[in-house]
Amino acid sequence: MDTGIALDSVRKVYADGTVAVDALDLEVRGGEVLALVGPSGCGKSTTLRMINRLVEPSDGAIRVGGEDVTAADPVELRRGIGYVIQHVGLFPHRTVAQNVGTVPRLLKWERDRIRSRVRELLELVGLPQDTYGDRYPHELSGGERQRVGVARALAARPPVMLMDEPFGAVDPQGRRRLQGEFQALQRELGTTVVMVTHDMREAVLLADRIAVMGSGGVLQQLGTPREVTEAPANDFVADFLADFGEPRAA
Repeated sequence: MDTGIALDSVRKVYADGTVAVDALDLEVRGGEVLALVGPSGCGKSTTLRMINRLVEPSDGAIRVGGEDVTAADPVELRRGIGYVIQHVGLFPHRTVAQNVGTVPRLLKWERDRIRSRVRELLELVGLPQDTYGDRYPHELSGGERQRVGVARALAARPPVMLMDEPFGAVDPQGRRRLQGEFQALQRELGTTVVMVTHDMREAVLLADRIAVMGSGGVLQQLGTPREVTEAPANDFVADFLADFGEPRAA
């Protein structure tokens, strides 16, 4: 199954004339983790949100699994793409189990199948159903809520997942643990992931390739963590890396 993502000359210009993303050509290979990094306001989150049409591109084409996303029903499109954001966005009046089962319910899965999938995912993210399933979001720590967000995004086995600062709301120790769990989970499932992060170290740790974006949404470099950290394409990338003490790929 083709789970790759292709952006061809994609551009986003807002009504006030601001160019958020400019002529972006980007290919995400099926099953890889691609990290989008760059300074604030460089179009990282806009790029991510154009893939699932939370933001409509002004120009260019976006294909997911070879299909033009602009030709798809946006609601159906989003149900087939997992989406994780920094502040999770759990439904406060639904239990952990109900939150994780949201998309399968919308897809009209049978009740027993939903129950089984929720139990499986809560085990995968280290929040056993018997202990956590009946709790509400306000009863969880920030790290636990983030895990529920990841479980919910994976519930319908989406071939593609979009993650916007997914671990940013978690303390450093919890963040490292979540990063490790996510890495193991992604390798097991083979999900195609596009991740926005402000942390170059996180990108080096988790991504197969890194896309460095500059002001005006211009792609400055695309390569493996080693290629980007050891051979910056230009002064912009070198200066960006310097802010992080030049993290090195293992």
